[in-house]
Amino acid sequence: MTVRRLALHGAAVTAIVGALAAEPGAQADRRAMTTEDLLVAVRIADPQLSPDGRTVAFVRTTTDPASGRRNADLWSVPADGGAAKELIGGDKSENTPRWSPDGRQLAFISTRDGAAQVFVADAGGGGVHKITDLAIGVQPPLIFSRDGAKVAFVSDVYPECTDDACNKRRKEEIEKNPVKMRRLTRLLYRHWDEWRENVRHHVMVADLQSTRVVDVTPGDFDSPPGQQEDAAIAFSADGREIAFVSNRDGNDREAWSTNNDVWTVPVTGGTAKKITAGPGADVQPVFSADGRTLFVRAQRRGGFESDRWYLDAYDRTTGQKRTVFEAPDLSVSDFALSKDGTSIWFTAADQGRDHLYVVPSAGGSPKRIAEGGAISGPQPGDGFVVFSKSSLTAPPEVFRVASAGGADKALTAENAKLTREVTFTPPESRSVKGGAGATVQYWLLKPPNFDASRKYPVIFLIHGGPQGAWGDAWSTRWNPALWAAQGWVVAAPNPRGSTGFGQKFVDDISTDWGGKVMTDIDAVVNEVAKLPFTDSTRMGIAGASYGGYAVNWILGHTNRFKAAVTHDGVFNLESMSLSTEELWFTEWEFGGPPWTSKAREQFLQWSPHLFAQNIKTPTLIITNELDFRVPVDQGLQMFTVLRRNGVPAEALVFPDEGHWVLGANNSRAWHEAVFGWLNKYLK
Repeated sequence: MTVRRLALHGAAVTAIVGALAAEPGAQADRRAMTTEDLLVAVRIADPQLSPDGRTVAFVRTTTDPASGRRNADLWSVPADGGAAKELIGGDKSENTPRWSPDGRQLAFISTRDGAAQVFVADAGGGGVHKITDLAIGVQPPLIFSRDGAKVAFVSDVYPECTDDACNKRRKEEIEKNPVKMRRLTRLLYRHWDEWRENVRHHVMVADLQSTRVVDVTPGDFDSPPGQQEDAAIAFSADGREIAFVSNRDGNDREAWSTNNDVWTVPVTGGTAKKITAGPGADVQPVFSADGRTLFVRAQRRGGFESDRWYLDAYDRTTGQKRTVFEAPDLSVSDFALSKDGTSIWFTAADQGRDHLYVVPSAGGSPKRIAEGGAISGPQPGDGFVVFSKSSLTAPPEVFRVASAGGADKALTAENAKLTREVTFTPPESRSVKGGAGATVQYWLLKPPNFDASRKYPVIFLIHGGPQGAWGDAWSTRWNPALWAAQGWVVAAPNPRGSTGFGQKFVDDISTDWGGKVMTDIDAVVNEVAKLPFTDSTRMGIAGASYGGYAVNWILGHTNRFKAAVTHDGVFNLESMSLSTEELWFTEWEFGGPPWTSKAREQFLQWSPHLFAQNIKTPTLIITNELDFRVPVDQGLQMFTVLRRNGVPAEALVFPDEGHWVLGANNSRAWHEAVFGWLNKYLK
């Protein structure tokens, strides 16, 4: 079912977005945010600027509140402002819109005929026709060749198969076999929430006229690797080659190596040629328009998935590499080339916000063009750039800004009803001195209709990663504004390990999970507990993944919190080290494989399970059966200890969720349980 809305013109869009900062009187007339608001908020993603610069296509996802079913459709909006409209919709999902180079066609991925396949429509959304019919379907990324004659994408295959007929037979054999045994023959046999013991990602090239599909990366390896699906392929300027990402260190080694390299291969298939040679990850190849340069986002250190991301440029004739910029210490996220190839637009985190920057492609110093919130997906046009932007108090919308900088302009207002009806208290960015005198930034969110004369309960939210951050960004899962709407003051610290504060700050948490970072968190807790409007006798703490680990550790070392929530948190470092799917993570963070002396020291020093006998705090534990990053036994071990020792504890186990709770109905149940648990002990 497609949810439609009244289209808004550009001036009205800007006015509505500006109303977020409405005067106090207007805010007082609004209501507090609810879990339903979070669930049904329209999700805007993947803005794509047409080649003529006139139209932005984007993905618009709605949620049916009764069934919890989500549906993604393709919409468009004029790039200079105006009415947004549906391009391609229906009761099946469409995603990944990509314009042909001449702007006359739009390729996309859809489940309208069953498994996800590639379709092509005309620019207005009509004339939809199917391009692929692959047995295991297709997945992003999706790109056009420069001449518009071909598209490239990713599909799963059985590596022993040489054609799709074989893939179809193997798939049917497995589905019909009453024995559901898994036969594991290599490591990295599962990823996030998916078993992958017998399939591989391969890059496919389809001819739009004949619909013939060629597997250009055959063999028993993933192209791209599982953790880099969205930044993996590019056509060369002359259309003769595909650049792709692959880790070819060999079976088993893929599980403890981050050595993803960029390769090239003829679009007709053939021998692949490795372009990058460093030990760290190299991803997101982008060719210059003249074909002379291949730009790559690259890390320097092998085995460390959270190393700084640089922009490297490879001369296609000589193979010589140069780095576009070394300073300032910004880690590059999304990036795109200007049409003339002289500029690179990129996003990067800095001090809790993701900003938009531009840097000469020949090298130079980056210039900040647009201020976050959280900015992603830059698409440069002639004299302007479009992108997605959100904040802690506003879901993502499509924006544009002049290439020279200045105020950005909202092009969509798909969540106008939410921002019109719900009151949000502007988040405050504060800081405190943490471990070794470091400055630790944190966000403070006050409840709606805040009264400074009152004393409020406080919730401390600890982010995961550990190399992550609480940014000024909207979240569909852990949404600090929704937590504040429960009547709590919310503090979200960015301690050691947080991204956007320089690479050294990130590095300071590795092999020190319970050290300086805990001093940082404690400093924030102490500072917030002293505020005149907080009640230090009613404090709770919650976190997920590494944030769950932090909660588990903290509870074993203090009883100052009245209640806690730990979601998919690491509890036993030793058992986690060989059960998680990506071994490079635990081997880097703990100093080596579990049989090394360094790792054993880490387990003894920092594993929460060795201090769990001290826990007295009532704790809600969430652990999910499809979580292969922090496996389900971690939460079950903690639940066992707490119940064994008579500590008030409950556990939620979602059989159909992985590291995150993503289903709408599951999310509703999750929020009801979490907020109910905290209210029980903080009233």
